[in-house]
Amino acid sequence: MLTINTNMEKVLLLTHPCRCPKCENSCKYGSGALVGEDMKKLAEFLQITEEELKEKYLEKITKFNTTLFRPRLIRKDDKPYGKCVFYDEVKGCTVHEVKPTECKISMGCKDYGPELITWFSLNYFLNKEDPESLRQYKLYLESGGKTLPGAELDAETIKKLDSYEDLKKEKDWDSVLGIKEDKK
Repeated sequence: MLTINTNMEKVLLLTHPCRCPKCENSCKYGSGALVGEDMKKLAEFLQITEEELKEKYLEKITKFNTTLFRPRLIRKDDKPYGKCVFYDEVKGCTVHEVKPTECKISMGCKDYGPELITWFSLNYFLNKEDPESLRQYKLYLESGGKTLPGAELDAETIKKLDSYEDLKKEKDWDSVLGIKEDKK
C-alpha cells in the first residue's frame, strides 16, 4: 500500500518499462511531468540543449499552484488534451529509455496505477508550504479527488484554508489570484 511518504525507490519497484496498449494509451491523451534529472537526460538523449528542449518540445503544466514542464501535447480542435509530442502511433514512445518520471511510474495495466499517479501528484505538485497549493488540494479532495494515507488535511488546516483573510495575511494572495485593486 502506497502512502504519501513512500520513497521513490519503493515506487519504482512497482513499475516496469511497460509498452502495453493500456500503458501507452495515456500517451495519446497527455504526457507526464519532468522532475529531477529528467530534463537533462531527455536533452542528452535528443542531443540538444535543455533550452532547445524547452523551446521545441516542452510546455508548462500547473497543478496545486505548482508548475512543472511536460512534453508538449499535439492538440486537435482546441481540445485540452492531445498526443504527446514524443509518441508515434507505430513506434510508441520514442523517448522510452529516458521518459519523464511521471510517465515512468504510470502503469495503466496495473490495478494500483491510479495510486502511483496520486503519489506523484502529492509528492511533486502539492507544496505543503504554500497555502494556495493546499487550498487547491482541499478543493480537489472536496470534489472527489483521490488521496493516499498521510496526505489528509487536519481540521485546523481546513479551517485556516477556508478563511480567505488568513490566506491574505500569509502572502499577497490578491496579486497571486490576479485580483486588481480599484485605485480611485
